[in-house]
Amino acid sequence: MPLHFDQTEYAARLEQATRAVNDAGLDALLMFAPESQYWICGYDTFGFAMFQCLVLGADGQLDLVTRTPDLRQAQLTSTLSDDHIHIWQDVEGMRPAQDLKALLARRGLLGKKLGFEGDTAGLTDANGQMLRAVLDQPLVEASGIIRSCRRLKSKAEIAMHRRAAALSDDALDAGITATHAGAFEGDILAAMQGAVFKGGGDYAGNEFVLGSGDYALLCRYYSGRRTLDPTDQLTVEWSGAYARYHAAMMRTMVIGTPTPHQLKLQDVAAEAMQACEAEIKPQAPMSNVFAAYAKTFDAAGLHDARLKACGYGMGAIYNPIWVDFPMFYEGNPLPMQAGQVFFLHMIAMDDAAGAAMCLGHSVLVTETGVERLSRHPLDLIVR
Repeated sequence: MPLHFDQTEYAARLEQATRAVNDAGLDALLMFAPESQYWICGYDTFGFAMFQCLVLGADGQLDLVTRTPDLRQAQLTSTLSDDHIHIWQDVEGMRPAQDLKALLARRGLLGKKLGFEGDTAGLTDANGQMLRAVLDQPLVEASGIIRSCRRLKSKAEIAMHRRAAALSDDALDAGITATHAGAFEGDILAAMQGAVFKGGGDYAGNEFVLGSGDYALLCRYYSGRRTLDPTDQLTVEWSGAYARYHAAMMRTMVIGTPTPHQLKLQDVAAEAMQACEAEIKPQAPMSNVFAAYAKTFDAAGLHDARLKACGYGMGAIYNPIWVDFPMFYEGNPLPMQAGQVFFLHMIAMDDAAGAAMCLGHSVLVTETGVERLSRHPLDLIVR
């Protein structure tokens, strides 16, 4: 069960990654990003909080260096055989990079051209310094190799994103039902997260973001719960996750009668969403999407209420955040490609009015444009 794809899919990924390592002129890639490790062989753990490294040689061989608690994790969730799982020991004075060095020596890779993933929560600064000190040789920053491989989704991966999107929709249904004047925020969160779990989903790559009243203008999770007033606003950002694949959504719900300004914000957010979706097409630069968001908000006199980005990639992602770069921001020249999945968020945080209005859902880039993965309309939700 923990292997979510068949051997043909994993073999294709390994072949693609090996080719990319060779194209980069590397003899091996030291993978520290949990997303890379999961994608290439299924290895699924939060053990990346400690030192662990998956080595991919230019010959296509994979070897994992990890701790004892992750031995069975690797055996049960990955394609790796026991002879390619190497355990470092928890003892005083341990330097697990030495175990990695010993592995590299056995594979004839010491002194060769090695790339590594430094742009990841899977390699802390302390562990990175230890890595450089122990290996004592030049290392090439190569965080983009597997990230680029993961960017375009296979048919099997797109199916996982669709499952995640269905869970996001289910969570919104549950959240709407639980939201009303006098409702406790904790009950709303429980209903939404519970819908994901009941549907066979996972914890998302970060906490669900929920805030009401003045806190509806926040874009980050914070600790503390309140009860909704008869006239209130509630902003929720969440994601269903299935086999670690995400499809985030965002909504602001109005409790009581919407004000004229809230209705304006809703109309602008919906118009911006449609304008952004119209700019999503293969080979178009990502900056076009942000420009559509900014133009729509600015034309409505809401420049100060908008953000400096309006979405980002979705994928099989781990804590601390479910953002799977790249992002939609001003000047981003990266061309979009069919098979990418993005989260679009039209966020209005009007400090002057004390009002929030946010619309967000995930989309798939197709050969001809864009496909919404959510079944929910863009209508204002009033409770």
